Amino acid sequence: MKTKYILSLDGGGVRALATVTFLNSLEKALETPIYEKFDFFIGTSAGAVSCLAMAVNKMNSSELIEFWSQENLNQILSDSIWDKRANTLRSTLGLLQGSKYKDKGKIDLLTDYFKEKKMGDSYKPVCAVCYDVQSRKPVILSSFKDKHLSVIEVASATSAAPTFYPTAKVGNRYLIDGAIVANHPSLHGFIEAKKVYPDTNFKVLSVGTGLDRKPIPGEESQSWGTIGWLRNNLFGLMAESSLDHELAEGILGENYLRINSELGDVNPELDDNSEENIERIIDMGNSWWNVFEDRTLRLLSND
Repeated sequence: MKTKYILSLDGGGVRALATVTFLNSLEKALETPIYEKFDFFIGTSAGAVSCLAMAVNKMNSSELIEFWSQENLNQILSDSIWDKRANTLRSTLGLLQGSKYKDKGKIDLLTDYFKEKKMGDSYKPVCAVCYDVQSRKPVILSSFKDKHLSVIEVASATSAAPTFYPTAKVGNRYLIDGAIVANHPSLHGFIEAKKVYPDTNFKVLSVGTGLDRKPIPGEESQSWGTIGWLRNNLFGLMAESSLDHELAEGILGENYLRINSELGDVNPELDDNSEENIERIIDMGNSWWNVFEDRTLRLLSND
């Protein structure tokens, strides 16, 4: 039975740069573009944007790193509705009044890269995980089921993280970041890939964006309301992917490999694009290659 390879990429805001740093090392080792090696792509949020860039635009890893450059991150994270330099009270009031960022900078950047391309223009099958706020159900937008949708629409919807960006309207649906239901979409990718390639053996490479293991003060959290939880990375907690990893490992066994680690000194916030934090994110991505190189190449061998 022929083997096909699935690439699954987590969401994680600016920490997507760790993912593409790892992929850059992998691409050099394979001596072939990631979009050629893998047969099926699935991602959530920033991970989906990277998957779309590879599957639709045939971006190599160097181009993908440029996509997530400091300059582009500054554009994506522009038009903050509340001043980052504000005191805690003003910041909290800003969060209560609306999303942290307008989506103009993000849409403009996506337009620069994807222009008028449709999902059906994709070179390889690709999926983006979203969540429909009206039906209260996860939605997987794909190049083989949603060919008419613009790539910009899909990329904007899957990355519309609650509190960070406004809800995205795609057709008659109102969609937000799929991280609230499947930040680690490996198994969803496996199920979708079976629809495209029946009677096929699959190997899945899943790349995360770091795990926040900072303890939450249990006793203190008993008194937290909405503001308290928002100030302690509520969205990050909702997007925790450890259970998804355990399920994927149990179901897929040796045909599955997860690339991830604790964040260490990396800021868990999705939008810290300071030079210091970006350097730490890149270092994390490089450390993954040092740890997982042999296992990754074994998974992707053509035996």
